[in-house]
Amino acid sequence: MYLTGFADEGAAGIDGQIRATRELGWENIEARSVDGKNIHDISDEEFDIVCGKLEDAGVKINCFGSAIANWGKQITEPFDSSLEEAKRAIPRMQRLGTKLVRIMSFAVLKDRGPDDQMQEERFRRLRELQEMFLDAGLTPVHENCMNYGGMGWPYTLELIENVPGLNLVFDTGNPVFSDDRSKPQPYPKQSAWEFYSHVKEHVAYIHIKDAIFDREAGKHTYTFPGDGDGDVRRIVKDALDGGYDGGISMEPHLAVVFHDEIVTAPDEIRYSNYVEYGRRFLKLLDEIGHPYR
Repeated sequence: MYLTGFADEGAAGIDGQIRATRELGWENIEARSVDGKNIHDISDEEFDIVCGKLEDAGVKINCFGSAIANWGKQITEPFDSSLEEAKRAIPRMQRLGTKLVRIMSFAVLKDRGPDDQMQEERFRRLRELQEMFLDAGLTPVHENCMNYGGMGWPYTLELIENVPGLNLVFDTGNPVFSDDRSKPQPYPKQSAWEFYSHVKEHVAYIHIKDAIFDREAGKHTYTFPGDGDGDVRRIVKDALDGGYDGGISMEPHLAVVFHDEIVTAPDEIRYSNYVEYGRRFLKLLDEIGHPYR
């Protein structure tokens, strides 16, 4: 096991991201954005600077938190943007020695039912993306987010059946506020434990997020790890008891939500929340009998 996190939630710039990582005593960052731009979209000059600072600090990028095939991409639109992002990501990952890249399965078509989501085109595109990364010696991991596979565990298993060898990054928090479209309407929210239990043999990476959903208000609130309904303790203990030895990545969403520009926080609060989140997860590991050393 190793610990890492979306350090862009602690600081916008790479210097602050490195500082937060080092303050926690960790050596890895899951790279998503640097100064507001995804790491596969920053300029070559900016990327060179990032590489130099990481090398000087002895910090590694264990995963690219890419925008490839994510919730901002429609399956009804051309495939070009995700292909171009993959093409830009591959040489950068190879330069950094990064092996994992987070991908998704395109946004859910809101005006269609769960069985009318252009599944075959999604499968075709993901097979092509997976082949690109595997041919480069890299591993794509699919996240249960606001995408086809995130509609419920049966849809993730359907992806795996149709994209042979696809690995997963399981996010503990996303099920809390996601409709379970495998069940009859009105869709209930998903159970993180139920979702994890059905897909865990395919999980190669874990995201730690936690939240509480207020059904009356129809809103969710992010919490520190273990304080919400994401079954964080149960899932992490089960994984580690079963010999899981991969990465566990913090994605707090407490001060800053990457995909929601309305949610912002002063730099010092953003930084302290990220570090505190990491510290609380370290305490959680102690409590479940898997101290991090």
